[in-house]
Amino acid sequence: VAHCKGFFFCGQEPFVADEYIERLAWRTPGGGSRGGEAFDPKRLLEEFVNHIQELQVMDERIQRKVEKLEQQCQKEAKEFAKKVQELQKSNQVAFQHFQELDEHISYVATKVCHLGDQLEGVNTPRQRAVEAQKLMKYFNEFLDGELKSDVFTNSEKIKEAADIIQKLHLIAQELPFDSLMGFCYPLSSPGKYHDLECQLIQEFTSAQRRGEISRMREVAAVLLHFKGYSHCVDVYIKQCQEGAFLRNDVFEDAAILCQRVNKQVGEIFSNPETVLAKLIQNIFEVKLQSYVKDQLEEHRKSDAEQYLKNLYDLYTRTTNLSSKLMEFNLGTDKQTFLSKLIKAIFISYLENYIEVEIGYLKSRSAMILQRYYDSKNHQKRSIGTGGIQDLKERLRQRTNLPLGPSIDTHGETFLSQDVVVNLLQETKQAFERCHRVS
Repeated sequence: VAHCKGFFFCGQEPFVADEYIERLAWRTPGGGSRGGEAFDPKRLLEEFVNHIQELQVMDERIQRKVEKLEQQCQKEAKEFAKKVQELQKSNQVAFQHFQELDEHISYVATKVCHLGDQLEGVNTPRQRAVEAQKLMKYFNEFLDGELKSDVFTNSEKIKEAADIIQKLHLIAQELPFDSLMGFCYPLSSPGKYHDLECQLIQEFTSAQRRGEISRMREVAAVLLHFKGYSHCVDVYIKQCQEGAFLRNDVFEDAAILCQRVNKQVGEIFSNPETVLAKLIQNIFEVKLQSYVKDQLEEHRKSDAEQYLKNLYDLYTRTTNLSSKLMEFNLGTDKQTFLSKLIKAIFISYLENYIEVEIGYLKSRSAMILQRYYDSKNHQKRSIGTGGIQDLKERLRQRTNLPLGPSIDTHGETFLSQDVVVNLLQETKQAFERCHRVS
């Protein structure tokens, strides 16, 4: 039984000797009181002895099997270790080959780069020669007066045609005009160059009307090298103002237009700040100047009060618009640029503004005073002035000093709080206008 401790049977629970003996005695006839049978110790002992012998035989068989498995395991371990060593040697050889291959690849790459540089050095002049040959071919077509190449006859290749025309035009300008005038004439005269330039501008105009930003950007990039690029910008400025000034508030319309164009112009032109500045200049010199002139010239000679009010309002709204436009990128010194535009609009009105303001203030004050005197049925006299005359009258009443002729005012001092308030109000408005406009 001692040899059986620790064994497992049939993959079940661990072996327990006491339970095993109990089960063996219970199964043996005469081993207990089962079924009324009498206890038979000899039979139980015999059963135990036979069972111990069977267990010893089983133990020896299992032990031999264990030894055999251990020998097999040791053998396989030796074989595995030998195989690992062989793999390590193979890995070292492979790593050495990899290093050699890497060095060889680096060497080949160096040679390839050197060869690429040589090929580029040869290919660049070759490409230039091929390009020159093509230009000579196109130049001959211009001399013959027949444009047969597909690049000139296919409207979809207008970009390639523009590039060729631009190069030929530059070449023609460098040639001696006196000796080669016949050869230069087809390009330097208003010929294909200007025709193609007009086609590009027309294509840009159509693309703008269709709202195709990508096409506008493409055509503008081609026109950038032409003389008519400024005309392309003018067309864009003119068309983007169509339908932009439909309301009565021209200043608000101008601000909205500039904000919209500022978001779009960077996607079309390579110099968006220049285009936006040109648009703003056009708005100030055309729209705003015309609007200001219409509003001011109507009352300039007939109604000084309305003229000054309009001048103050228009100048204020113009400067406010300028402050909004300061947020955009208009180049280096945008403050000076906008100040010059404002000055150009109002220069003719600011030259004599102070004289008009002072003259209106004097006439307005005199009218207020005269209205007050008329309400009192009072006639101003030329004798004495203001407070000096009143002082003389009071001294005459209290003393017997001869202070000139007496004026009967019936105790009236001719001072009115309403008149003073009106005069101060007019003066305040004049100062506000002067502070803004001057």
